[in-house]
Amino acid sequence: MNTVDPVFAAVTAPGTPFALVEQDGLLQFAHAAPDLAIMIDHARRHGDKTFLVDFSSDGAERRLTFEQVFTWRDQLAAMLDIRRGDRVAICMRNRAEWIVAFMAVIKAGGVAALLNSRGSPAELAAMIAEVTPAVVLADSRRAGLIREGGYQGRMLDLTRPFDAAEIARRSADANAPAPSTPLDPAAILFTSGTTGRVKGAVLTHRSLITGLMLMQLSGTMVLHNMARAHGMTPEQLMAMLPQQAVLLVYPLFHISGLGAAFLSPLFAGSKVVIMRRWDAGEAARLIAAETITMFSAVPTMLWDLLHRSAPGESDLSSLRNIASGGQALPVNLLDAIREACPQAVMGTGYGMTEASGSLAQAVGEDFLRKRASAGRILPLAQVRIVAPDGTQQPAGESGEIQLKGAMVMAGYWNRPEDTAAAFTKDGWLRTGDVGYIDEEGYIFIVDRVKDMVISGGENIYCAEVERVLGELPGIGECAAFGIVDERLGELLVAVVRAENLGEQQVKDWVGERLARYKAPGHVAFLSDPLPRNHVGKVDKIALRAAWPKLYGEQ
Repeated sequence: MNTVDPVFAAVTAPGTPFALVEQDGLLQFAHAAPDLAIMIDHARRHGDKTFLVDFSSDGAERRLTFEQVFTWRDQLAAMLDIRRGDRVAICMRNRAEWIVAFMAVIKAGGVAALLNSRGSPAELAAMIAEVTPAVVLADSRRAGLIREGGYQGRMLDLTRPFDAAEIARRSADANAPAPSTPLDPAAILFTSGTTGRVKGAVLTHRSLITGLMLMQLSGTMVLHNMARAHGMTPEQLMAMLPQQAVLLVYPLFHISGLGAAFLSPLFAGSKVVIMRRWDAGEAARLIAAETITMFSAVPTMLWDLLHRSAPGESDLSSLRNIASGGQALPVNLLDAIREACPQAVMGTGYGMTEASGSLAQAVGEDFLRKRASAGRILPLAQVRIVAPDGTQQPAGESGEIQLKGAMVMAGYWNRPEDTAAAFTKDGWLRTGDVGYIDEEGYIFIVDRVKDMVISGGENIYCAEVERVLGELPGIGECAAFGIVDERLGELLVAVVRAENLGEQQVKDWVGERLARYKAPGHVAFLSDPLPRNHVGKVDKIALRAAWPKLYGEQ
């Protein structure tokens, strides 16, 4: 922040919950808990309020209070039989069991390794092998896939009931683990790199708690501004507000699902309504039926909600906050959302798994005045723009976005070379994104250093897809890249030099070996060598420019 916001100064003043202090060369929250388990336990005070609305495996609706979820958590924590620091892999689709599993692992002093539940058996096995967990927590479908991938270790299927006598016995014998320290690992979230190989970003208790408190701080600032606009105190405004309700559509193994859609609502006492699979019509129904007030989604989902739910029949009047992330929000889509939901405050953000969530955010008028930005850099986040020659760029000049702060990951699990490559020699995290910062602290994303496509909010690394394509008999050369798509933002496509292969064969080959969403949406075939640039690499700029002709001639 180049100028100090008076609201920010007030809510971070000494003696307040968000008071700041400099420690280890980093600006940090003075009153942050040292252990995520302590923050989670504090949410038990919400008691009989509804916390989760979900559907069981047989389709029956489940409504669980905060106290019911915490009781379930305590029982599962006793069943884990782990020691402090043990990794525990969680592999389930979005459901109440996933949330209880995470809470139980943290309570037991474990490190939650969050597997991409959409992965193929081979991908799941690779993630498990990477972190060598003491136990895997899964649902029945994922448990079968994990065994198919070759894992033979200990696994608990949380969709099957445990023996009541064993729960009672283990609960009676359970001892509380020693508290974790701020720099102990709390969670491992998987992200593919430009090499296409899976790696786990290690988020410490300090980094996760900092990311979560930054979200709370932003919410508090919004509350203060709203209260001032209505001529009342924040406390008076809070007393008037009903329980907030969140529609959870992000995968829980994503940092956006874990932080913004689960842990933040948990701490705030909000209701979380879980969607297992995205469907615009069902989302519109749930928004109306559950009086959803907060909806955060990728632009693809917002597009679907406006265009694919029943026209004129969707009641979105309960929405008070709509946020988007994962990719840029097209201006025409933003205008359509504002027209459909004039009562809602819009917001956007920019972040990454390695930074425990957002490092920039803008809400309401702060967002609308600079709609092309990815938000304003958050407090505690030190951001610099660096040119290819290593010099720091002034305001308005583009370069790689680099980050330093207490929210940054410790590194990649068991990957010292990848960790070293992710940081500069003076300790700044390389985001791999190209952008610039203006004089007011707004950040603008203009390109990506990483060869990655964001399709429907999902990160797809071209190197990973190309590695799998290269294993298909008959393919001599291949290139994967993204093209503009009205609905998905970007659509992954591929150009291959191949013999005796059809488009569907290529799609199926990738979809059967990686998550289905990583399969190319379209495949073009060439009989000649792929074009290459002056350093001998496949020229994707030329291929992208020629794509309409290449695919049109198929």
